[in-house]
Amino acid sequence: MHVHPSTDRGSASDFSAAVHDAPVYVSERPAPGTESPGAQNRPPQRRDLNGLRGVAIALVVVFHIWLGRVSGGVDVFLTLSGFFFTASLLRSAQAGASLNPVTRVVRVLRRLGPPLLITLLAVAVASVFLLPRTRWADLGDQLVSGVFYYVNWQLATTANDYLAADPSVSPVQHLWSVAVQFQFYLFAIAVVFGLAWVRRRVRPDGPRSLRPRTFAVIFFAIAVVSFVYAADGVQRHQAWNYYDTGARLWEIMLGATVAAVFAARSTGPRREDSERYPRVSSTARGVLAVVGMTVIVVCGFVVDGVTDFPGPLALIPVLATLALIIAGSETAVAATLSNRFFAWVGSIAFPLYLWHWPLLIFYLAVTGKPHADVLGGLGIIAASVALAWLTVRLVERPTQSTTLTPGRIAVTTCAAIAAIAVTVGSIGWNIYIARAISAVQSSGTVVDLTHPGALELTDGIRADPADVSPPLYSAPEDLPVTTLEGCIADFETRDALSCTYGDVNAARTIVLAGSSHAEHWVTALDALGLQHGFKVVTFLKMGCPLSVDTMPMLGPNEYPDCLDWTQTVLSDVAAMAPEYVFTTATRPREDAPGDYTPTWYTSVWRQLAADGVGILGVRDTPWLAYRAIDCLADGGTATSCGIPRDDALDSVNPALASSFQLQGFSALDLSNAVCDVTVCRAEQGNVLIYRDEHHLTATYVRTLTTELGRQIGSATGWWSGP
Repeated sequence: MHVHPSTDRGSASDFSAAVHDAPVYVSERPAPGTESPGAQNRPPQRRDLNGLRGVAIALVVVFHIWLGRVSGGVDVFLTLSGFFFTASLLRSAQAGASLNPVTRVVRVLRRLGPPLLITLLAVAVASVFLLPRTRWADLGDQLVSGVFYYVNWQLATTANDYLAADPSVSPVQHLWSVAVQFQFYLFAIAVVFGLAWVRRRVRPDGPRSLRPRTFAVIFFAIAVVSFVYAADGVQRHQAWNYYDTGARLWEIMLGATVAAVFAARSTGPRREDSERYPRVSSTARGVLAVVGMTVIVVCGFVVDGVTDFPGPLALIPVLATLALIIAGSETAVAATLSNRFFAWVGSIAFPLYLWHWPLLIFYLAVTGKPHADVLGGLGIIAASVALAWLTVRLVERPTQSTTLTPGRIAVTTCAAIAAIAVTVGSIGWNIYIARAISAVQSSGTVVDLTHPGALELTDGIRADPADVSPPLYSAPEDLPVTTLEGCIADFETRDALSCTYGDVNAARTIVLAGSSHAEHWVTALDALGLQHGFKVVTFLKMGCPLSVDTMPMLGPNEYPDCLDWTQTVLSDVAAMAPEYVFTTATRPREDAPGDYTPTWYTSVWRQLAADGVGILGVRDTPWLAYRAIDCLADGGTATSCGIPRDDALDSVNPALASSFQLQGFSALDLSNAVCDVTVCRAEQGNVLIYRDEHHLTATYVRTLTTELGRQIGSATGWWSGP
């Protein structure tokens, strides 16, 4: 399944600590008459902005459940969190309060941690009963990263860039923005309190912190750098960019900049809105608020944030949010947002966000539906609201007590137990899987009589049914040696990373070059190199088949790093002068059955041929639209979890034409070693074929060694037979 960035999986929390402060400006100095430097005369709350949170969470939930698009709500939350939390920090620093960062972090964790941890424990328990074991390993990693607030990096690293909710999506995938916001809070505390501490040390008798306008300049400069980085990331690797804290930071820092500007313009704790906006008429503020609110509501219908956020188009919801902040609390829109309904929804926004997404995913997993219908969606919303209300009453409110009440102690204890249970359980399961896959990989061989794999199709070896190898739950870790040893370049790397396998001292060389679909052949090539005396030099890059005259695409986005990497590889290959380059020769059609050979593949082959290098073009193996291991774990069969051959492959290998047109090109086709006449199964000869949607297990590729050896020997003339 080819997937794209998450649909609006942002946190609704703004982290409660920040929201409860919710100032509209920050006083530069302690209010006259304060009893201590740390005592703060808090400015009035912006109840309309709390209501805006209610609108935003409603948009997020509706768009998640029924529309499958980005609503822009996540960007509203990020901007508000920057405004709220930074204003609170600035007020503390200006008032001469303590700059102890631990106190501030503990305060945030006390409000945020318990509801998050209890939700994670509930998800873990539900997953044991509702999700196949094949998904537990990935989910375990995500649960642990959720506990420690780095789930956004976990999702980015594993390319969890989903297009929309479906049963295969992680039930905690939405927590990436909770991690982003928490990381921002640590960063903001370090910047504001750190600079205030330096100021107090350098000038003990002067102002207690830098001026707010100085902070405004600093925040805006950070926002500009982050914005440029995000705009570049949209073009380079959107799946990573979507989760990247650095790419998201500009949205939060613009909110922080406005908070600093408000602080700079304030002259006292009781300054009214009309004094705060002396140059803007009430009519202009009203129009600004209406425009801002309208843009937030319609954003998701007109902007494809899946492929464009947090790039420049994210300015639309961000600027709309800033417009509502700047418009003030005395507009008609603000009055509407301040009513009891929106205020109540805003008050349960964080737990509502926490609960609605896993409930949606579990509903889809149990029902087998690809999307929620009207009644199902209403049921999810009702259950989410009920759980959110209970979470506020039983979890959030007790933890807000400033003293160690029995309720606070009980909730904190439960949260700690939840964190330990989730972490220990997840790590324990992953250790079990690691041991299972190590046992498979350490053997390095396949027992032909019990697990013939591809030999069942190519050599007619039949075996009685036996436990599949590798086990379903460990299949995703049955990886080629190049991945295990870090010999494949990631999406951002343009350098031609190279490793050598096979007979490393041999005079003959085959270069293995291309994407991960070229990579999974290294297991068989390594064995053949040792057997027949040639070395295998790898040039591999994630998602990057060789291309010279056409911009490669990574999903819907251009992939310029791939183009640069290919040029470097071809230059290195020309200098190396190997006998052959082994690479993929076909790819699946995107909108029709079968496979084809792109013209940009043949352009590469012509360049290699011109350099005197032979080409071994292997037909790509069939792609599935789902993880076969999940299908098998849910009770499917090897046939039902496979794909009809006519859907995956043309009747004739499309690369054969190049065999007649291009001297030095040989077309290799192992389709008959993966598929029979009618179907490409998920398992063959007691060996699992796929480790994910479209990559072969290293174990199955090992059983392909004999047939690949026959074809390479025939093409090169280096040997005869297998």
